[in-house]
Amino acid sequence: MTSTNGFQLAIDIGGTFTDTVLIDNANQILASTKTPTTPDAPALAAIEGASSVLNQANVSWEQITTFIHGTTLATNALIERRGAKVATITSAGFRDILEIAYERRYSQYAINIEKPDLIVPRKYAFTIAGRMNAQGQELTPLDEESSGALAAVLADNAIEAVSICLLHSYVNPSHELRLRTLLNEHLPDLIVSLSHEVSPEAREFDRLCTTIANAYIQPLMSGYLADIQRRFSAKGLTCPVLMMTAAGGMTTLETAARLPIRLVESGPAGGAILAARLAAETNEPEVLSFDMGGTTAKLSLIDDFRPQMSRKFEISRAARFVKGSGMPVRIPVIEMIEIGAGGGSIASVDTLGRVAVGPQSAGSVPGPVGFGKGGTKATVTDADIALGYIDPKHFAEGRLKIDRPAAEHALQSGIGARLGLNATAAATAVSEIVDEAMASAARMHGVESGKDLSNRLMIAFGGNGPLHATRVARRAGIHRILIPQDPGVGSAVGFLFAPVSFEIIRSYYTTLLTANLDALNTLFQSMFQEAEQVVRAGAPQGTLKQRRVAFMRYKGQGHEIEVELGSQPLTPADITRLSADFETEYARQFGRRVPGMTIEILNWGLSLSSQEPALAAKLPPTKQRKIAPNSTRSIWCNVTDTWHDGAMFTRAELQSGDTFDGPALIVEPQTTTFVSADFRADIDGQGNIWLTSTQGAPQ
Repeated sequence: MTSTNGFQLAIDIGGTFTDTVLIDNANQILASTKTPTTPDAPALAAIEGASSVLNQANVSWEQITTFIHGTTLATNALIERRGAKVATITSAGFRDILEIAYERRYSQYAINIEKPDLIVPRKYAFTIAGRMNAQGQELTPLDEESSGALAAVLADNAIEAVSICLLHSYVNPSHELRLRTLLNEHLPDLIVSLSHEVSPEAREFDRLCTTIANAYIQPLMSGYLADIQRRFSAKGLTCPVLMMTAAGGMTTLETAARLPIRLVESGPAGGAILAARLAAETNEPEVLSFDMGGTTAKLSLIDDFRPQMSRKFEISRAARFVKGSGMPVRIPVIEMIEIGAGGGSIASVDTLGRVAVGPQSAGSVPGPVGFGKGGTKATVTDADIALGYIDPKHFAEGRLKIDRPAAEHALQSGIGARLGLNATAAATAVSEIVDEAMASAARMHGVESGKDLSNRLMIAFGGNGPLHATRVARRAGIHRILIPQDPGVGSAVGFLFAPVSFEIIRSYYTTLLTANLDALNTLFQSMFQEAEQVVRAGAPQGTLKQRRVAFMRYKGQGHEIEVELGSQPLTPADITRLSADFETEYARQFGRRVPGMTIEILNWGLSLSSQEPALAAKLPPTKQRKIAPNSTRSIWCNVTDTWHDGAMFTRAELQSGDTFDGPALIVEPQTTTFVSADFRADIDGQGNIWLTSTQGAPQ
């Protein structure tokens, strides 16, 4: 979203660092910074980062006209189980929705299978009489008289939040709304999440789980968001605070406090938005976004300048990478794969003598050993320090003092001593393992999506992304990499290019040939009005962009594929087109059509967004010229497995048309780009770094 005057501020609170970016009304970055995250009070690091960039640019708080914020707090609260004490209320006879789940095991032959933790134990699962049918008609009135006894039970068990999920409430929510009113009459401070507001779709297990997750983090997030508003207002901020959502848009504090589940993965979403914008600016329709921070690495696919989207993801899987082993959450979200592989990921040796990295992280406290802040366990960043990839003079804007001997000692004593390796060999082992883990995740993500990575451009950012990009790309079979400007704070930069948006999905079952177009157009009109109310709260002026989709399948199948509808009301002429579009997309995904099958539609989606900032004009690079480094540094060459004098370049001094071969390091205040010996670096007209595999360049 672009402000017509003033300045725009974006803050992304990550697990290790808090990234802050300030831009002007021409979308030019004026200042950026990374500050260590303060886990006990995340707002403190946000205030510190904001104060720093405002001082750098000589801008006052009152001059900020747009403030966008993303945080990992919601994600971490769910993963670490730091939420409220939650109970559920479902329709009578449906107490065991959580226990029954999908009626299958995620690992068929595992004897000691660990079931997903769905937060609410059975003793806190309550029911109430009353029933709607699938058409939203009342079959049995709500048992209002039992609400007082239900409220007493909730109070006796010290329940802080309740998740209400009644059958078919996505069609007719009147029973859910009435039950909330009755409960709050008895318990005014009780947090109540309603399934028709959180996830208004059929499939009661997914809907209930999403509503539980929302209720679980709602007290924490409401308090946090109020604290953010209070602290920044006290500093002099006068503009609204907008929150980044998992779907890659922005929403207001009020909506975020009501639906905090939509803030899960909001930080990584900003990175995907940045990658999509860069893909459009460079006319690269097939991109792999690679965001490696201090705690995790995130990879997502960008096709035709749009991130790949999903309507469902899982939280806290009992078995890593095994679908169905976590708690399902059904909200619009940018689809990505996230693994515990960041700069702070802790390295260890398992009982079989194998080096393992993550998912545990040293975070910002105590951090990697080489930061000298009390860390004792070797991390990925310690390996990078020991291999010479991090220059102490330029690291973290000079605020952190790098202790290389301490990093080497931790690697030698923690990894090397177990395996009979010196510090360099131990660091190499850690580096190889983490790079292969990220490349393997990228390959798996591509296979699951039916897409080839070899022709894709990798866009790498995050505090550690540029440092590991060439090593990961080589293993993933990718030959070209783009490192944007200010990559260390890439997700926060992405926030500033995101629109204010809101997406709604509604369940309304019909077959394609029997669809009641008048009813569907009325449904979309009501969805538009609901979304418009949310979007206009954050973007009062300007044209809104609408996108409508249908989730279609062959009759009898269990899951749907997404088909675009266009933005105009549906007419009979659309039926033939939709049938053809569905079968084309089905054939693309599964290799063939199924002739003669009835096509049915269960869910309909509408997203409404403000206009995105215009793309930057593409400037051609000046004539290429090979440049020599100002200095060299001894680094470990991961192609020849020897120490090598690597060229050192300062990014701020590089100009359009500059080119040089690896091995080399390009240093800037918030990150370092490692150019492997088998890659060449070129600087384009926008100041982006392009890394291209030379496949046999001089070593």
